[in-house]
Amino acid sequence: MTLRAGVLAVQGDVSEHAEAIERAAAAHGETADVVEIRKSGLLPDCDVLLMPGGESTTISRLIHREGIASEIEAHVAAEKPVLATCAGLIVAASDAHDDRVETLNLVDVTVERNAFGRQKDSFEAPLDIDGLDSPFPAVFIRAPLIDYVADDVDVLASWDDRAVAVRDGPVVGTSFHPELTDDPRIHDLAFFENVES
Repeated sequence: MTLRAGVLAVQGDVSEHAEAIERAAAAHGETADVVEIRKSGLLPDCDVLLMPGGESTTISRLIHREGIASEIEAHVAAEKPVLATCAGLIVAASDAHDDRVETLNLVDVTVERNAFGRQKDSFEAPLDIDGLDSPFPAVFIRAPLIDYVADDVDVLASWDDRAVAVRDGPVVGTSFHPELTDDPRIHDLAFFENVES
């Protein structure tokens, strides 16, 4: 089976997510046909969507300018899976506490940008995640803090008593960068059933 995987490519760590979804698909005996989404008209043909980290104000501005924002909303309304990481989560949230970011309200959480510190404060932590039977090596780089989670949103992982991974319907959002590891399990959680730990 071939999975058509859209990677939002207006800005951010696009190639890392493309490689990660290809690894995750291969682990399930499937192939991933990766489509880089830089303009409207491509996402409607995709089975899944990856919203990478990067600069949330830039991503927000470009997806609205290029007409991609409404296609992302339609993708989620159709119950198609999304993985939104770091800046992708900020854009997907209901509120980013920053007027420069026009969020998509796909995940009923509010986030604080760069809450874990600047680039020099980046760190990796072993993270216990619901659905995985061993810790995930989570990489935090200028990571957002999830400071409010609605009752109908599942918290998948926390760090220092703060939510860092959530699921809201077909959308999995993480504060950290799972694509920067060789571990495909977050992409499994987002896109595949019967996760292998």
